[in-house]
Amino acid sequence: MQSLGTLEDLPQSYRDKLTDLNLVPLWPNMRAVLPHKVPSRKTQTLNWQFDTLRPLLIEAGDLTPMEKAERRVLVLANPGHGLTNMQATPSIYMGLQLILPGETAPNHRHTPNAVRIIIEGEGATTIVDGEPCIMERGDLILTPSGKWHEHQHDGDGPIIWLDILDLPLMYQLEGSWAIEGKTQTKVLERDKSFAEYSAAGVVPELDFKRENTDSPMLRYPWTRTRACLMEMAQHYSDSPIRIAYVNPENGASLFPSIGFGAMMLRPNETLSLPKRTSACVFHIVEGQGSLQVDSNDALQWTEKDTLSAPGYSKVTLSNNSATEPAFIITADEAPLHRYLGIF
Repeated sequence: MQSLGTLEDLPQSYRDKLTDLNLVPLWPNMRAVLPHKVPSRKTQTLNWQFDTLRPLLIEAGDLTPMEKAERRVLVLANPGHGLTNMQATPSIYMGLQLILPGETAPNHRHTPNAVRIIIEGEGATTIVDGEPCIMERGDLILTPSGKWHEHQHDGDGPIIWLDILDLPLMYQLEGSWAIEGKTQTKVLERDKSFAEYSAAGVVPELDFKRENTDSPMLRYPWTRTRACLMEMAQHYSDSPIRIAYVNPENGASLFPSIGFGAMMLRPNETLSLPKRTSACVFHIVEGQGSLQVDSNDALQWTEKDTLSAPGYSKVTLSNNSATEPAFIITADEAPLHRYLGIF
């Protein structure tokens, strides 16, 4: 590979002139921003172990009341991107959020798209533009860009979920902001996953008109997703068992920036994922196993853990149980890479 000139090759007087005019020579930095064959990757392979993090999240509930937090969250920051940048991958933010009984995380809306994956607790509701979405273990709940949303907890014990947002992307585009609002009035008694979008391949046609919004379905119940994966496993004995979360009206990704899916690993199954450009995160809903990236040491995981893996890498997932399946929810930047033409 051709060796390029360095900054030190240039006279200091010349470099000072460039600096005074806000100029930077490209050739000393060329290999950093355009490396040959494989891009530079900052995303580290990491496991945020829930059993280790949970006590710190509960302690945050004692230390910081809701009125001092607005959103009581511990951010899952990947050190490869710098902890203060709050990135799990180049364009994905993740955080563990806690609400205690009787608390409400106040109503607001913002430009980043968000998904909540419920980890623990019962009795809470997320209200999105007046539509109440109950929050149960493993559910996926959407709060798309610009939609009002608040979280209310009327149950017993803490409720904890995983936030996944395209916040780093919005922030780098200088398009990230939020607006506070008043408590919402419910316009429905329950979310649309109960009836309107309760069956695959069936969509509502109220007044003989189809829904035409970016996110017609806001809650994706885990019980149905799990049942689908189990049923698929009965018919596809050799194929990897995976589903994609999509807009039920048009089949598009939930968001243009982040794609979501779920997969099942049969007992003792080991699966090498297709090598792809996009980094990925994995939330373990059930089971225990390991994740290996390239030839590095494998990370062990168990239910409620959340892991990250870089793109352009060989990722292998293994279920360590000889008797029980494992279930994993995934998030990646594939929709964004497809739009940009680099997937």
